[in-house]
Amino acid sequence: MSQVKRAKNGRPVHHWRRDLVELAALFTAVAVADAVANLIGHGPDGPTLLLISAVVLVATAGFHTWWSHRHGHAPPTGDTGSRPTATVRRAGASEADATAPEPVTVVGETVLWRMRTTVRDEPGSLASLCAALAGQRVDILSLQTHPLTEGTVDEFLLRVPAEVSAADVTRAVSHAGGAGTWIERADAHDLVDAPTRVLGLATRTALDAAELPLALRQLLGRCTIRSLPAGSVRGDRADEAAPVEGALEDTVMRLRAPEGGVITVERPYLPFTPTEFARARALVELDARLGPRVPRSQDVLTLPRGNDITVRRADAGDVDAAKAMHERCSPRTLSMRYHGPVGDADKYLNHLLSPRFGRTLAVQTASGRIVGLGHLLWDGDETEIALLVEDDWQRRGIGSELLGRLVAMAVEAGCESVYAVTQSSNTGMVAAMRGLDLPLDYQIEEGTLVITARLDAAPATSRLSYDEAQQHQPEHSVRD
Repeated sequence: MSQVKRAKNGRPVHHWRRDLVELAALFTAVAVADAVANLIGHGPDGPTLLLISAVVLVATAGFHTWWSHRHGHAPPTGDTGSRPTATVRRAGASEADATAPEPVTVVGETVLWRMRTTVRDEPGSLASLCAALAGQRVDILSLQTHPLTEGTVDEFLLRVPAEVSAADVTRAVSHAGGAGTWIERADAHDLVDAPTRVLGLATRTALDAAELPLALRQLLGRCTIRSLPAGSVRGDRADEAAPVEGALEDTVMRLRAPEGGVITVERPYLPFTPTEFARARALVELDARLGPRVPRSQDVLTLPRGNDITVRRADAGDVDAAKAMHERCSPRTLSMRYHGPVGDADKYLNHLLSPRFGRTLAVQTASGRIVGLGHLLWDGDETEIALLVEDDWQRRGIGSELLGRLVAMAVEAGCESVYAVTQSSNTGMVAAMRGLDLPLDYQIEEGTLVITARLDAAPATSRLSYDEAQQHQPEHSVRD
């Protein structure tokens, strides 16, 4: 008879009602056995039947004992669905700590991949895909599904053993029914879940209008983003115009910019999903509702000659001050900056100072006059840097100061490289680019020099956010 006990106030307590029920059941069983024995024993063959029954019971008990000893310690088979769990006890741990098992995980070198594939919209398709990845020892960190009219696009963030190549992963996915598979390397920033990432991008867009193209690029992955001003979009050209609600066509989406232009986003081979289109349109609508905005932070610096200057963000409200600076610049300075007729220089300012096409830094004197402009321009999937410093303020370190800050912005934006277009005779721009201490590539064609700086070797301070990078700069000095 089993005793069922429980602890109460530190002492065991008996379940007396259960004991009574068990005693009653025992007495009942004895009475029934006695009745059966009397019935059989007083019959003509009673003793023989009792003897045969006893032999059968003994034989059955012996067979059961033999079978238990032979198969009781066999290892579990795959049909059980369970697996043994190893118990690990740390050195110096108490016996109580050893009662809680800790799983042992041996992790080798791994890499992160972002993968997207299309599967049939039917039960079991995703399970087959996950089983194929498990066969390659791939760990699925996150999964997003994008239903389409035909099939479903599954987007994964994977942790893959270093010895497993991207081709091995895509081959396994293809055998499991995946089609149109796309894969690229990821980093730690991709570990953030999709809602958190979208909210972060929305916050950046809300703080700075120049962040919209960058936010779209980070949201949609590897893509090319171009902005067409309102004046260049003609309604009779369907490839340029876009309806108010936007348009999605396979690998191209067109969104109506707040100022009336068109933002075109294009991927060469990976179609956009309706979910991606809805997220991109929501970012553009947020930008339109908030209107023009530029962070108003500024730094006051002292030049080697003792002059104080202010470096700040500029926008379309500085067009008149920039035109006045053009009037004070010599034709040679304007021609080296704009590479065209000097009289057309003012026409570029509305584009250059618009946050939609990049970021602009202005250098302002104590009297409020702008004497220098530095532009970081989003050119599709590339980034251009351009500088203009008024003649009387050249050779004072202003160009190098602007260039360093623009590079810090480019690194913060995730740009892989920046390029500057100038004339081969512009020794000042060449010296400023060389002063970045970055790998440079030079291309010269018909007197035009294109200098490209690779940002993967940028200094540590340049890899901080722009505001943090300024904290590492000397507070009241500009190098000459």
